[in-house]
Amino acid sequence: MVHQVALVGCAHIHTPGFIKRINERPDIKVKAVWDHQPDRAALRAKELNAPVVSDLSQIWSDGEIEAIIICSETNRHEELVIPAAQSKKKLFAEKPLGIGAADGYKMAKAIDAAGVVFHTGFFRRGDPIHLFVKEQIQKGSFGKITRIRHTNCHSGSLGGWFDTDWRWMADYAQAGVGAYGDLGAHSLDILLWLMGDVTSATASINVVTGRYGDCDESGEGLLQFENGAAGSMAAGWVDIADPAWLEISGTEGHAHVHNDQLYFISKHVEGADGKTPWTTLPPKQVSGFDLFLDVIEDKANAPLVSAQEAAYRSAVMEALYAGHREQRWVAPKKA
Repeated sequence: MVHQVALVGCAHIHTPGFIKRINERPDIKVKAVWDHQPDRAALRAKELNAPVVSDLSQIWSDGEIEAIIICSETNRHEELVIPAAQSKKKLFAEKPLGIGAADGYKMAKAIDAAGVVFHTGFFRRGDPIHLFVKEQIQKGSFGKITRIRHTNCHSGSLGGWFDTDWRWMADYAQAGVGAYGDLGAHSLDILLWLMGDVTSATASINVVTGRYGDCDESGEGLLQFENGAAGSMAAGWVDIADPAWLEISGTEGHAHVHNDQLYFISKHVEGADGKTPWTTLPPKQVSGFDLFLDVIEDKANAPLVSAQEAAYRSAVMEALYAGHREQRWVAPKKA
């Protein structure tokens, strides 16, 4: 069976990759493409062999369209996500869901009220190392966790990745955040997924090269979790390497990653002495955009990111930026 979807907004840097994956699937067909920039809509529609639609109401009211994929600028999410949810179609919105807490929770409320399937672009939950660490946390293999660190960095600013097509991602008015919020969103999702909610947050977020004006390019954040653990989080567009992207320490166990190899110590797990890479890991799970495409097929029990989870992550990121500006700890806003 072929499922028909609509692409609403084509601004996000992941759009070309999403189009490639859609075109590789015989079970998914894009029936309509919309973007507020006609030339951009035409380009992506050509790649998808799909028509451009200028009136969004045609998409919302089309009963043959089962799902909406929103890849617009973040500041346009609210005006697109809410009517998309009200159209009762399955909904994917690229991360972050909101500029901050207010619009994030407003969209989450509309999505939940509509009762539609929702997912967003956090794709790192399916990584075997993340799955293993989550399993060991649940089993108590770390004892009482005292601290955890996650990083997500690349050299995008150094390489001028956002000079032309993706320039809006370095514009606070449209993106709401800079490099720290862009890449840090993925680390934040993993930290919250592993550890739960936080009581307060703060950060040091900085411009490094000035290539994109006052847009931040690097940052370090601190999180105080409700369970008592301390978290730290790094992200940026000015890193030439990111070899140690996870560390977790507890009273009875420790794990860290170096060059994508996991080293694990636990008194509760036979052979976990931390001397050699730990390779007994769960299989990789489908996550992110690919998981949403699968869910259009109505696959049961898919590990989707809920609308409330997505909104809370926007709220915590807002608190991290506020902590930087105000030089203090900030409590994330609740729904």
